[in-house]
Amino acid sequence: MPDHVYNVLFLCTGNSARSILAEAMLNKEGQGRFRAFSAGSQPKPDLNSIAVQVLREPDYPIEGLRSKSWDEFAEPDAPVMDFVFTVCDNAAGETCPYWPGQPIPAHLGHRGPRCS
Repeated sequence: MPDHVYNVLFLCTGNSARSILAEAMLNKEGQGRFRAFSAGSQPKPDLNSIAVQVLREPDYPIEGLRSKSWDEFAEPDAPVMDFVFTVCDNAAGETCPYWPGQPIPAHLGHRGPRCS
């Protein structure tokens, strides 16, 4: 097991597709080196059904995945993030909450299922 597990937060406006895909994939492919989370500024009530189908086909874990507000990760008891990635252009243009611990931010725009 690695000495340090890196916390990664993926942001997309609706938190129903791209950020959910990134969360599930990094949690599996990161092999314990990363702990991924996802959130959105305007979370949708349900996950994108195509995103869920994409995750099921190669057997990515989907248990516990849900659309959630990025406000959850700005709370005092939230995990401290090492990295924060926006994965849609809408989220990249929004003013994000303050993230404790000064995580490394980046934008990884990707065309895919709509996030808003």
